[in-house]
Amino acid sequence: MTYPRLHINTIGDGQDIVLLHGWGVNGAVFEPLKQALSQYRAHYVDLPGFGDSPMIEGDINDWATALSQQLPNNAIWLGWSLGGLVATQIALRFPDKIKALITVASSPCFMAQTTEIPQPWPGIASEVIGQFSTQLHQNLPKTVERFLAIQAMGSETAKADILKIKSLVLAKPLPCEASLQQGLDMLAEVDLRDQLPNITRPWLRVWGKLDGLVPRRSINMLTKNTNMEDVILAKASHSPFISHTNLFIEHINHWLNTLKA
Repeated sequence: MTYPRLHINTIGDGQDIVLLHGWGVNGAVFEPLKQALSQYRAHYVDLPGFGDSPMIEGDINDWATALSQQLPNNAIWLGWSLGGLVATQIALRFPDKIKALITVASSPCFMAQTTEIPQPWPGIASEVIGQFSTQLHQNLPKTVERFLAIQAMGSETAKADILKIKSLVLAKPLPCEASLQQGLDMLAEVDLRDQLPNITRPWLRVWGKLDGLVPRRSINMLTKNTNMEDVILAKASHSPFISHTNLFIEHINHWLNTLKA
């Protein structure tokens, strides 16, 4: 199947690295990382229906297929939040695309599972997703703005983080309502937990200890294999590359350098 051409801003030369943003924003959110990634051939993607990319109908499999068709093989994939979920799906379905995987403040299952035994899975309450879905149809700009504020909750620099995220992402068009709903459906329905052992590529998982959307309790409940490394930033929330840019880059570069060794 042929999918619409997505907006991908490619900068630099060297090893390919693909960056996938989260819900409600676009590829411009990664502006703080551009200088640090200047030695790479970096692909800053606007996910379908976000920023300057057209919508792609379907589910996470359609997004994953479209991205795999339009981006290079053997790349490092860095996905934040929803983008991390999509990158994880690509690592599962199209492993040849992935040289290494970095997920940031991302979960293989974002929705809380309250009935699971022996331990309920921590995550976003279903009521919260439902509220966002309802509000999308009432006031799209306000809904996106509210979600951006939630992403910074818990951070010591929350107000500054929110302003920074807004200044970066609002330079592009707001995402379309249908794609926002698609993204919410993925956050609500996709559960990749049982498939994680199938990912054999090197995998760095970066977490914010103060993250209100991906609770730190979930970290110890996830599969841990020798190819996986977890880094928890003690004072960060859901957007550590915004709130703690230098520390985030330090961890990323250290891990990337170990791949070259």
